[in-house]
Amino acid sequence: MKFYSLNKQAPQVSFKEAVINGIAPDQGLYFPEAITPLPDSFFNAIDDLHPHQIAFEAIHQFVHEDIPEDVLKTIIAQVLDFDFPVVEIEENVATLELFHGPTMAFKDVGARFMAQCLGYFFEGEGKEVTVLVATSGDTGGAVANGFLGVNGVKVVILYPSGKVSDIQEKQLTTLGENITALEVDGTFDDCQRMVKTAFLDQDLLKHMRLTSANSINVSRWLPQLFYFLFAYQKAKSKGKEIVFSVPSGNFGNICAGMVAQRLGMPVQHFIAATNVNDIVPQFMKNGNYHPKPSVATISNAMDVGDPSNFIRIRHLYKDNFDQLSENLVSHSFNDEQTRAAILKIYNSTGYVADPHGAVGYLGLKKYQEEHPETYGIFLETAHPVKFLDVVEDTIEQHIDIPEKIAALLDLEKRALPISNYEELKTYLLAN
Repeated sequence: MKFYSLNKQAPQVSFKEAVINGIAPDQGLYFPEAITPLPDSFFNAIDDLHPHQIAFEAIHQFVHEDIPEDVLKTIIAQVLDFDFPVVEIEENVATLELFHGPTMAFKDVGARFMAQCLGYFFEGEGKEVTVLVATSGDTGGAVANGFLGVNGVKVVILYPSGKVSDIQEKQLTTLGENITALEVDGTFDDCQRMVKTAFLDQDLLKHMRLTSANSINVSRWLPQLFYFLFAYQKAKSKGKEIVFSVPSGNFGNICAGMVAQRLGMPVQHFIAATNVNDIVPQFMKNGNYHPKPSVATISNAMDVGDPSNFIRIRHLYKDNFDQLSENLVSHSFNDEQTRAAILKIYNSTGYVADPHGAVGYLGLKKYQEEHPETYGIFLETAHPVKFLDVVEDTIEQHIDIPEKIAALLDLEKRALPISNYEELKTYLLAN
């Protein structure tokens, strides 16, 4: 399996090279040369398959030339050592809980998979790579945890000052060892722009090897298809058309779900639910893509003004707007609507949703106004405790803090402030 740049101006590479490069030399995202559907027998028998077996069959075609089967099975077992419950909260409405991993966010899957892959690729080589990553919230903590102590890998995380929750900040600034956090005076878009600039800086690249752990990296992006298949396995018995509503920021998660669909998963439709950073909802109305500066919201992981992975979604549909529209709708919701949804869900069902899950719920309910016969699954992408102030203020109830989070609260924050790319470059060259 080869991977090519979506900018079509760079050589095709192996999975290993795509992971290590992060982004292609022409600044394009890597994309697999083919997506071969799994046999019908796989989906017919999926009820009887262990999650590790499902994951192995789904990812094997993309990685098998670089990762032997026994190593891949070990990686999957180490990555998927927690549950992915589907919790029904209303008739025809369920949530896929993706917060049972070590940092209580959906990004644990991709971050751990990438860390294990890089650990395998660099084992015994004596080489060192620096993972450079921008985060709008949960990516930083998941990457920090996934790569902590991995030999041959340094991690540098850029995050926007004052625009992540207190718990998210603790998760990415307190680990030490091979993890460094840089607190950026700016937005997530500024952080992401610095990362992309670094990958094109030939002077910098003469002195160090860089890769990215954002969802632009294929090893972060592709494994996210696992839990869509897990959810399908659990919802299949409902006998109804299944739709997924995905709270979306950089659009890697929903794109991975669409890859699962291309593998043959019998799901007909996706809803991309966003906050007021509505670039994609506007695109789905008029076919015009206009990035704009991101706006801070209570669902901060979705505060993205130019979602990197949307180009992969457009590529899946050969940039055919009509075909994409048949499979995707996208709606945006403001903070007031999000708070109202958190309160409605809690008062009517007792379920506590985080702001991102609440946006996903709103997107699903809007879709079901015209498609009430569907069985909808919205993704709960982070534990509500990670947005403690917002959730407690909204439902006016105390939320117990899980032990793995409580252990972080007394740790000392360690982050270096930076304001621009030159300061980032200076730090990287000095370290």
